[in-house]
Amino acid sequence: MPIIRQESLFDLQDLFDLEPTQRFEAIFSAIDIVPILTVVSKKSRFGPPVKLNYAAMIYSLIVRITERIPFINDLVDRLKNDFIFRLDCGFLVSDDVPSEAFYSRMITQISESNVLERVQETLLLQAISEGFVTDDTVAIDATHIEARDQAPAKEEKPKSEPKKRGRKSKEEREKWLEEKAEKEANLPLYEKPIEAQLDVSLDDLRTLVPIDPKWGVKKNSEGKNAYWFGYKGHLAVGTKSQYILQSLFSSGSLNDGKAAIALLKGIQERLPSLVIEFGTLDAGYDYVPIYEQIYRMKAQSVIAYNKKNEPDPIGFDKYFAPTCVREHSYLYDSFDEKYETLKYSRPKECRDCPLAKDSLCQKVYKVKITTNLRRYTAPARGSKKWKDIYKQRTAVERVNAYLKEYFQLNQVRYRTGKRAKVHFDLVHLVYNASKLACDRLLVQAKSLHHAA
Repeated sequence: MPIIRQESLFDLQDLFDLEPTQRFEAIFSAIDIVPILTVVSKKSRFGPPVKLNYAAMIYSLIVRITERIPFINDLVDRLKNDFIFRLDCGFLVSDDVPSEAFYSRMITQISESNVLERVQETLLLQAISEGFVTDDTVAIDATHIEARDQAPAKEEKPKSEPKKRGRKSKEEREKWLEEKAEKEANLPLYEKPIEAQLDVSLDDLRTLVPIDPKWGVKKNSEGKNAYWFGYKGHLAVGTKSQYILQSLFSSGSLNDGKAAIALLKGIQERLPSLVIEFGTLDAGYDYVPIYEQIYRMKAQSVIAYNKKNEPDPIGFDKYFAPTCVREHSYLYDSFDEKYETLKYSRPKECRDCPLAKDSLCQKVYKVKITTNLRRYTAPARGSKKWKDIYKQRTAVERVNAYLKEYFQLNQVRYRTGKRAKVHFDLVHLVYNASKLACDRLLVQAKSLHHAA
């Protein structure tokens, strides 16, 4: 008979100071595995009886992440040779240890559903209801994940026929434009421009994302291109709590910016009780549709500006603050939420300027952020508050490092995108469960301290 762990209370102050038995219990108590059991359990009363302890198998997959056990066969060996470990994972004394093939079949069943995403959402809503997630700022970033598969050999493309020289006739140009429009309309969603995602449902955004391993490229710390074959993990993290609010798994070739709208819509639709005021992202996400999505969420964008072959604006500085006749920058003063207007005040240098009383020099300069969401944000670019919020973006980089170093995110052992996604979703789930377990233990330790 499968057994389901019940929530327990512990006296120790920190999750990582606990003995393995108590640590596993603390993490298990944060995860509702019933939906996963529904997916993997036998559906019919007909056929041969199943003697597997599915609940314990699910718990052992969770423990494999926390204990950094690299392969399923290593997990099976430890279950066979470590009696205490087997009991800690929920197996009964009378239970047989499942083979690697049984685990493989269970992972395949999980990969055919979105059950792990539903369990992640339930856990996060529980953390919000208990008051552990109160973030008003979300940070988004992506990290590369190498595939286990070896990259396929490069296919040589056949040489295309040379283009006909000279200008096309009117009929040829019209036909070419029609063919081009038809070709662009038939492109997969994630091969279209990012603005095509704005009015697409969240379910479609998550369902249509490509997850097969592909070549990816990124700039390293030295400014050089680094290549890898595999996947990308996209995370939206609360900058204060450092819980993962949303995640997305994709092919390594997917542009980082094309995952942002799915993550933002996920927060908006799946976490309606969480009021997000700011979204902070690096220059790789500097696209107008992302600003538009954050604006639709009634939040403000704090995104590094990526100059794209644009001329320097005349009458404005590098932060798009207006400048006076002598090119002194106006100072950001305040933001009027009612009229969505940024207010700039006269520069200090203008106090003693002979043009101060001239009509060319304004005392106050106002601009609506909707005139250009990319250039004008609240707080204004270059202001101290803008810089302070942008610094909070390091939270998502820190979480990415935690997942790779302590939760095996960089140890994908599966050969297909679907099964690799199961590993990614389990890592997300176990990380948030560990955070919730730690927060609960700390609250309990504080209450015992006050009672004493």
